[in-house]
Amino acid sequence: MWTPKSNKRNKPYRVKKTGIKDENIDRQILVLHKAIAAKLLTEPTLLEQVKAKLEERRDNGQLSYGAYMHWVSVLELYQQPEQFCAGITEDSAYLRKLRRRTPFVGILTEQERQQALQQDAMGDLHQVLVDF
Repeated sequence: MWTPKSNKRNKPYRVKKTGIKDENIDRQILVLHKAIAAKLLTEPTLLEQVKAKLEERRDNGQLSYGAYMHWVSVLELYQQPEQFCAGITEDSAYLRKLRRRTPFVGILTEQERQQALQQDAMGDLHQVLVDF
């Protein structure tokens, strides 16, 4: 008697690797990184904290060479605020992956994190009207 194999390849449908939960997480992470970029531009002394975290992760083998080089390159753009922010908030698969293991830990306080997420969730009328 024939029995179908039960493996992933024989499924009559495809499961998307990034579901709505992952998309929401990436959206929240992006919002937080926008807030981080804004804070770094107003408080440049925090850049040293980011650089130290990058060096620590590189030395511990927790960061690939490509990821390390990307973040170092972004930090070098600090004097060009638009490019600096774009480097942190670029919406690409690669940057979404890098932001999941961000070197910008500890930049935002819990209150700042909550405020950024809440403002994004609520949006404002101007933002909604501009997006259409």
